[in-house]
Amino acid sequence: MKYNSTRNSTLSVDSAKAINDGISKDGGLFVPNEMPKLDKEFFVRLSKMNYIDRAGEVLRLFLTDFTDEEIKACTKGAYAGTFDNDCPAPLYRLNDNTSILELWHGPTCAFKDMALQILPYLLTTSSKKVADGQTTVILVATSGDTGKAALEGFKDVENTKIIVFYPVDGVSNAQKLQMMTQEGENVYVCAIKGNFDDAQTGVKKIFTNPDVAAKLAENGMAFSSANSINWGRLLPQIVYYISAYCDLIAEKGEVESYNVVVPTGNFGNILAAYYAKKMGAPINKLICASNSNKVLTDFIESGVYDRNRSFYTTISPSMDILISSNLERLIYDMSGCDSELISGYMAGLSADGKYEVNDKIKAELNANFVGGYATDDETKAAINETYITYNYLADTHTGVAIKVYNDYVKNTGDKTETVIVSTASPYKFSADVLEAVDSKSADHDGIKAMAILSEVTGTKIPTPLSGLDKRTVRFEDVCDSDDMIKAVYGYLGI
Repeated sequence: MKYNSTRNSTLSVDSAKAINDGISKDGGLFVPNEMPKLDKEFFVRLSKMNYIDRAGEVLRLFLTDFTDEEIKACTKGAYAGTFDNDCPAPLYRLNDNTSILELWHGPTCAFKDMALQILPYLLTTSSKKVADGQTTVILVATSGDTGKAALEGFKDVENTKIIVFYPVDGVSNAQKLQMMTQEGENVYVCAIKGNFDDAQTGVKKIFTNPDVAAKLAENGMAFSSANSINWGRLLPQIVYYISAYCDLIAEKGEVESYNVVVPTGNFGNILAAYYAKKMGAPINKLICASNSNKVLTDFIESGVYDRNRSFYTTISPSMDILISSNLERLIYDMSGCDSELISGYMAGLSADGKYEVNDKIKAELNANFVGGYATDDETKAAINETYITYNYLADTHTGVAIKVYNDYVKNTGDKTETVIVSTASPYKFSADVLEAVDSKSADHDGIKAMAILSEVTGTKIPTPLSGLDKRTVRFEDVCDSDDMIKAVYGYLGI
């Protein structure tokens, strides 16, 4: 298996190189040059396995330059004993035709743990193959969950340093405290004045700046990424979609097709589902759920990607994004791997803030995707209705997905078996969830709201979130987005 750049399809590297570098020097994203095709027998066989073994079976299809022993070490190190459930990604049956895929049972209570617990193993294994002896500097932009999950995954990992940037007013109180109190000798956290797109753009500029790369190399260092622009972050996400289908098989015996609903910001999570579909999982529609920052909803409907619009700070902050990086991988695939075309689109996005895909890609979008969005009030109403009807407590991102799915069913009458992706514990956004389920008890202090939410609903505060306000704050730096390079150099001491 080789990997090409979305902006240079003639470039060909092994998976270790793709994971170690994180992003291509031309600014493109690494993608496999072919997608493995899986038959029904493969899924049936995996349905009898546990999650660790399923992950190993999927990973070895893509990591052909890894040994079986290396893959086993990665999967066991990531998933054995680090989640609060024997199955890290359990399906919760909501009703006869709807299940919730819970991806928040890891150490930071968010779906990013599913990939960021294994990425350090994948990255250190890759680095030994292609850059042994260098210190890897993990550079991360986060809209809330990726930052903490990456910090937790990489803390005190040998020969690595990790730097996380987040929008100072763009994350929940719990998310901010999780990052500001992070332990580990090799970690650094800095807020920026701006939104997530500013942080993400800043990180990409640092990554692709040859002068910065040269300065790091002089000091025995090299950048890599823990964002989903890194193939090593995206690949483990494919695993849980295949695992979910295997669980449906184990439960129902026969599942001819099903829909998947994903609350979506940077597009990596739903892209992983698209790849699982290409591999053979019988996914019918990929339902892309957005909040008021509905750039993806509009793109799916029109074929025009336009970030020139108002930016909204919402109760689902991990989706407060107007530049969805992983969309580049999707349109590269749908274009027939036309890297020249993709380079043109990305140049248009950089220069004008917009681009329009051709008719071929529009047809592929319509065949595979449905877009929808929810306002904050609609999200709270969906959380309330789900709690009252099913006694199920959803977070503010899952609430968006539920609302968009309900709209889809009303509009289409499609009651195909459906998997709704739940991306975070409701306790990470406890103030807004509390207001949704019991407005009389609402308390806008996220930490106090956790205790009240637990009392009102009879549910338990996850251990990783308990006592956040009692932990020592270590990181309070704030910088302008233009000063991110200075912050990097300052932490690295170069």
